[in-house]
Amino acid sequence: MTEFSRRRFVSTTAAGTTALWLAGSRTAWASPPAGAAGPASSDPYENTVRAAAMTWRRLPTGWQEAPFLANGHLGALLYAGATPNTVKLMLSHSQVQDQRGQWRGGIGFSRLPVGYFTLTLAGEITAVDWTLDLYDAELRGTVTTTRGSLAFCALIHNDTGALLLSTRPTAGEEAAAWTFQWLPAATTRTSGRPADYTPNPAPRVGDGYVEQPLLAGGGWTTAWRERREGTGRLLVAHLVYRFPGEPAAATSAALRAVDRTLATDPDRLVDRHRDWWHAYYRRSFLSVPDKRLQSFYVTQLYKLASATRARGPVISEWGPWFPEVGNNWTAVWWNLNVQIGMAPVHGSNHPELDSVTHALRRFEHHLPASVPAAYRDGESYALGHPSDWQLRAGDTYDVGIPGSDRISDNFGNLTWALHHVWLAYRHSMDPAVLRDVVYPILAKAITFYAHFLREGSDGRLHLLTTRSPEYADAADCTYDLSLIRWGVRTLIGSAELLRHDDPRLGRWRDIGRRLTPYAEDPAAGVMIGKDVPLAASHRHHSHLLWLHPLRERNWDRAPDRAVMRRSMDHWVSMRELWHGYSYATASSMYSVMDEPEKALDFLTFFTDLNVVADCAMTVNTMYREGRNLALESPLSAAQSMLDMVVQGHDGVVKVFPSLSRRWADASIASLRTQGAFLVDADRSGGLTRWVRVRSEAGAPLTLEHSVEGEIDVRDGRGHPVRRRETGPGRITLDVPRGGTVLITPRGSRRPETGPREVPSNGAWTRWGLPD
Repeated sequence: MTEFSRRRFVSTTAAGTTALWLAGSRTAWASPPAGAAGPASSDPYENTVRAAAMTWRRLPTGWQEAPFLANGHLGALLYAGATPNTVKLMLSHSQVQDQRGQWRGGIGFSRLPVGYFTLTLAGEITAVDWTLDLYDAELRGTVTTTRGSLAFCALIHNDTGALLLSTRPTAGEEAAAWTFQWLPAATTRTSGRPADYTPNPAPRVGDGYVEQPLLAGGGWTTAWRERREGTGRLLVAHLVYRFPGEPAAATSAALRAVDRTLATDPDRLVDRHRDWWHAYYRRSFLSVPDKRLQSFYVTQLYKLASATRARGPVISEWGPWFPEVGNNWTAVWWNLNVQIGMAPVHGSNHPELDSVTHALRRFEHHLPASVPAAYRDGESYALGHPSDWQLRAGDTYDVGIPGSDRISDNFGNLTWALHHVWLAYRHSMDPAVLRDVVYPILAKAITFYAHFLREGSDGRLHLLTTRSPEYADAADCTYDLSLIRWGVRTLIGSAELLRHDDPRLGRWRDIGRRLTPYAEDPAAGVMIGKDVPLAASHRHHSHLLWLHPLRERNWDRAPDRAVMRRSMDHWVSMRELWHGYSYATASSMYSVMDEPEKALDFLTFFTDLNVVADCAMTVNTMYREGRNLALESPLSAAQSMLDMVVQGHDGVVKVFPSLSRRWADASIASLRTQGAFLVDADRSGGLTRWVRVRSEAGAPLTLEHSVEGEIDVRDGRGHPVRRRETGPGRITLDVPRGGTVLITPRGSRRPETGPREVPSNGAWTRWGLPD
């Protein structure tokens, strides 16, 4: 083993340039970084993220208030322990789940509790001063007690998945120590728990490890070790999960991982961890005058990267964090939750987080199991929920049959999930995503739907009764019709792009031509389905999927506006049962309908922690529905912010399309749009100063640039670029693959085109418990 550091007791700077994971060392590293109080450097990327640091001046009491760490797999929450002299670090892991497929996914493949570390202090806690530095993905701070204090720093290492926790006590708290308590490996879901459910057996507890077996085979081991130097301690913990049938070596693997981590220079470990996170934040940039919303957006980027990675588990309701209270949602939900929670990965330019596309590519073979047995023809796919991250909803569960006594709201799950993957294709223009994932899976999803289309006396194709998620059963259900319509149009266009002479094209074209229109009310717009109006508050926008995100109707087309307006006005007129994602979705809808003030109003109502239907965002930007943790609402609100500053649809890229007049300034960099364009732009004093677009695929570009008056358009070398004026403030031009165009007001000097931190429009309160 090495000593704690080969450079020995080197403290970090305010900007966090070198690591101090050294027990017994000076405590400068444990203080809040300078970025929490003001700019730490001249780098706008670093400054905006450090300025979003979350702070705690009061001890959090549970997951609703706690700072959170994770690397897409292992997660931790820090909050008050069971007694006045303890602090609890709750662990969880996104792979830790049961493996009993005889039950429905929420039980049989349920996420399972792991356990927690308790820090026991000599005195009772009287104060805390903690900072979650998002830029470094580290939690630093002090705990003060009646007997002394303790400084600490914690992270979950990005590459290795190790929990690293360094502590240094003052006199009076030298004996402060961590202990681990395992939790029973039983589902916490009460809904639908079968009478014959049996918890998994108690674990085997050894010296520095807990080995948890599963009745179905496999299991996991949590292992930890401490190193001491003087009065300080460095705790290292790892968790290793094994699936049934894999070599039963979780314990030895976990112990080896701990020893490997302790044998590695901590400075090198932390440098690697920070390097990944720093590069992550440089992939895109967004600065707006509302600094509380800006810090909220940055926190959602941190949360997304903490919760999932492209080759890791899809986001479940908890992500990698175990909610000790409020844990009934133990799996992955596909009738809205995943789709809206993962939406920001595209526009924020983070394809490295796109676990949905990877899951459908890797676990496609599980999709036939969700199809009812009578329709398992080898050409039909479906996706039931709740499922695990490998798309398994349970060996005996299928989505049901439209028009029967086995109707569910699961019929559209797969097609909506594939819309996410199609957006991944459109934002990257990677033909492999279209060829290998979207096209083959969507074809089988539509084949399943097509079994339940019937020709009516009007010559139209009508859908048997299905269920509009979380509302009511209906024939010709708008939710499902909109997904079928999007699906066949996408398949027809994809076949042309891929040059496939697919024998199914005739059927898809027929469906596209003859699928019945949505049921409409002259005053209230599009209905839930045939003879089923929206008659009460509806938190789910299932009947408006055609408006957003499918964007079947387009505000730019004047004939589409009336039905969009009527449908939207009716939905928002009844908000009594709305949840957080309802407000975020409404904000995005208003952004695509050229209503920036309403878009901002709905977003800020949600982020201002208002409680509706016993649901609210929490001070740490998590979200509770009743007592239950649900990640998707705040994440979807990050997409609402992206929709305000850049949009791409129907071949048109729009820059600052929905900026409120309350936001006179804005700066964006490398935000990604459909067509594989990366957009940089700057707005100051209510005027767009410049726009730069980089093309990764050489796709045709129509740009609504928002620059007032006459413009100059130049390429990356400063040469004029030919373009066609195709509407007010809209141009069409060719940008070659790898090429760049810069749009500026006519005759203006070439601007400085880097991102900038725009001025704040007022005082704001940090996230966390800052006072």
